[in-house]
Amino acid sequence: MPIQPALFETHEIRRVYDEASEIWWFSVVDIIQVLIQQPDYQRARKYWKVLKGRLAKEGSELVINCYQLKMTASDGKQRLTDVATAETLLRLVQSVPSPKAEPIKLWLAKVGYERMQEMADPALSLDRARETWQKHGRSEKWIQQRMTGQETRNKLTDYWTNHDIQKGKEFAILTNIIHQEWSGVSVKAHKTIKGLQDHNLRDHMSEAELIFTALAELSTRQIAETDEATGMAENKVAATKGGAIAKQARQALEAKTNRPVVSADNFLPPGKALRPKAMKKDGEKK
Repeated sequence: MPIQPALFETHEIRRVYDEASEIWWFSVVDIIQVLIQQPDYQRARKYWKVLKGRLAKEGSELVINCYQLKMTASDGKQRLTDVATAETLLRLVQSVPSPKAEPIKLWLAKVGYERMQEMADPALSLDRARETWQKHGRSEKWIQQRMTGQETRNKLTDYWTNHDIQKGKEFAILTNIIHQEWSGVSVKAHKTIKGLQDHNLRDHMSEAELIFTALAELSTRQIAETDEATGMAENKVAATKGGAIAKQARQALEAKTNRPVVSADNFLPPGKALRPKAMKKDGEKK
């Protein structure tokens, strides 16, 4: 899923999609700016700082549920920004007296409703994704592999959900274990190799990277199902074993082709990527 601002009326609300936890994170200050109808970003930022301090003194969980992620600021630079999920923002809106409160709540609910629609009818999500990938110049072969990989991913996360794994941090931990095991690098390091910032790594994988990711996640699910893995400890074991199966296949292919599977190739427009870091072999320090 491409990362881009969401629009509320004429206002851009910055958001970042975390593919590991599969959660949208929205800029809190952007929401505050709309609520208090303040065109000056710095004044909205100060308002949020004061409000955050008051909520913290009151022991509100809203502050605890806010995190910081890097987002593109008005000057084009990446800066740490307070972010929250749509669910947390719906509660936060109640703390700000504003005529825009109800419209914002409806807008946030709509964001969630669109996700619910896609869960009820996955074809909607697939159609939207296919259209976006086509616009970005992906081949039909790549798109088919990406969609197949997503189906494999969904079956794995469904298993996790039904076996005491919490969506969010725990999803991200297990995803990283699988990825580190099969590829030899973490999700974060893989993004750095490709020169990516706030982008979905899978949307910038090569066909081979998609295939090995899918193999690792398929293997993980089938091992977990066989072992009836429940909870983090048991699913970490399944994740390591599943990733190791794809690792063996990757190493076998690399030995035959003398070419690494994990590459710096991505689908970013020219000038949008960071300078990729050099690849390191298995066993080398990263």
